[in-house]
Amino acid sequence: MEEVCTRIKDYPALIGGQRTSATSGETLCMRSPSNGEVFARIPRCSASDVGRAVAAAKHAFKQGAWPRLSAPQRGRLLSHVSRMLAEREEEFVELEALDTGKPLSQARADVKAAIRYFEFYGGAADKISGETLPTLSEGFSAFTLRQPHGVIAAVIPWNYPLQIISRIAGAALAMGNTLVVKPSEDACLSVIRLGEIMSELGFPAGVFNVVTGYGDEAGAALAHNLDVNFLTFTGSPEVGTFIQSAAARNHIGCTLELGGKSPQILFEDADLDAAVPAISKALTQNGGQTCSAGSRVLVQENLWDEACNRLRTKFRAVVAGPHEQDLDFGPLINASQARRVAAYCAQAEKDGVPLLAEGTLVPDIPPEGYYRTARLYGPVPAHHPLAQEEVFGPVLAMIPFKDEQEAIEIANATAFGLVAGVWTRDLARSMRVVRAVECGQVFVNAYGAGGGVELPFGGVKKSGHGREKGFEALKEFSSIKTVVINHG
Repeated sequence: MEEVCTRIKDYPALIGGQRTSATSGETLCMRSPSNGEVFARIPRCSASDVGRAVAAAKHAFKQGAWPRLSAPQRGRLLSHVSRMLAEREEEFVELEALDTGKPLSQARADVKAAIRYFEFYGGAADKISGETLPTLSEGFSAFTLRQPHGVIAAVIPWNYPLQIISRIAGAALAMGNTLVVKPSEDACLSVIRLGEIMSELGFPAGVFNVVTGYGDEAGAALAHNLDVNFLTFTGSPEVGTFIQSAAARNHIGCTLELGGKSPQILFEDADLDAAVPAISKALTQNGGQTCSAGSRVLVQENLWDEACNRLRTKFRAVVAGPHEQDLDFGPLINASQARRVAAYCAQAEKDGVPLLAEGTLVPDIPPEGYYRTARLYGPVPAHHPLAQEEVFGPVLAMIPFKDEQEAIEIANATAFGLVAGVWTRDLARSMRVVRAVECGQVFVNAYGAGGGVELPFGGVKKSGHGREKGFEALKEFSSIKTVVINHG
C-alpha cells in the first residue's frame, strides 16, 4: 500500500519537456537517511509512463529540434548547464545532502564535479571527428563518421545521483543522443531538478526525460523498450546481468559499471604519512557507499605493525552523524543497507576476524537514522567475505602479504576489477604492479581524482565493461559509420 505522506514536497517526472505525474496517480515517499522522516514524494512510474518518455526522446532525436542543432550549439547548451549549476550550487548541495545523507562538504564536491562534467563536455561536443582512411584502390576515398546511437536509457544508483547523471548526460547529449533516465527511488531529487533547469535553459522537449519509481517496474520497462538504442547502468552485478540480457535481446550496446572490491597495496617502502589519510578517506567517503572505495588494504608483512597502528588511530578518530553536521560521513542510504553492513560485521565477529578499531557516532544521534560506525578488521583471511564481497559500507579489511607476487595474486583474487592503489617509492615496482593488477584504473601513491572528469573510468571482470568519463565516453555514446566513395 502507498504510504500516507503529509506536509512534504512533491517532485514530478519529466517527459517531453513537461512536469508530469504517473499515469496511475501513484506516488512513492522518500525518507531522509539522517532521521528517517518522509520529506518528499515522487511519481511511481509504470511501463506506460516509460513508453511516453521513450517516445518523446525518439521524437526529439528523429523529428524534433535536437537533430538540427550543430555540435557547437549542443556544446553551448551544455556549457550553460555548467554555469547554471555554479549559480545554484547551494541549492544543489543542500538537496543532494538531504536526499543521500552525505555530509555537506561531500555533497559540495559532487556538485562541483557535476559543474566540471558539463563544462568539459560542453567544450568537447565539437571536438570529436572521424578519420580519413587509406585505400588500396586508386580512385577511391574512404572516411569514417562518428554518429549518435539515438535514444539512450540510463539507469543510475542512489550513491552519487548528480555526479553520475552529469557524466552520462554530458557525454550522451554532446554526441547528439537523447536521454531517458531512471534514477533510484532512494535518491533522485537532484536529477529531477537538473532536468527542470535544462528545460529552463532551452533544451528541446524530449531531449532529457526522467521517469521515477521502482527498478522492477520503471527500470525493467525502460531496459526492455524496443525504441531504446543504447543502455547504460551503474549498480549491482545482479541487476547488471539483467540489463545486459535486455540489451542482448534487443541487439543494442550497453555500458555497465558494477562495483568493486578495490585493493590498496602498501609496500614496505610506502609513505605512510601520505597513504594512511588517503586510505581512510577512500573508505569512509560517503560511508563506504562508493563503487571505487578502497575496501581492501594489502600490507607487506614487515610494515604490518606500523600500518595497523596508524590506521587504528585514524579509524578511532572517524565520526559519523547527520548530514548537516558535516562530519566524516553521514548515514547509510536506507534501513536495508544498514542491515546489510551490520550483517557483514556480525559474520566477521562470528568467524573470529579481529576488530582492530572502530569509529564513533555523534551523541544524540537521531534514532531513526541509518547509521553505522567505521570499522577496521585484520588480518582478514583472503577467502573471507570481507575480502571478497562488496560490503558497500564503512568497513576496511586489512590483509598481509609477503612479496610483490603474492600482493598481485591477492589483489586479483576477487571477481571484481575496478580500481587499485599502489603505494611504493620504487618506480620500477610500481610499473610492474600497474601492468599486473586486473582493473580499469590504477593510482600510484594516490587514490581518487576529485571526480576524475577527464579520466576514463570503468572495470573488468565482474565490475563491468565500457568506459565513462573523458573522451572515451563520447566514443561509447556513438558509433562509427564507414563511407567509401568511388570518384574515378
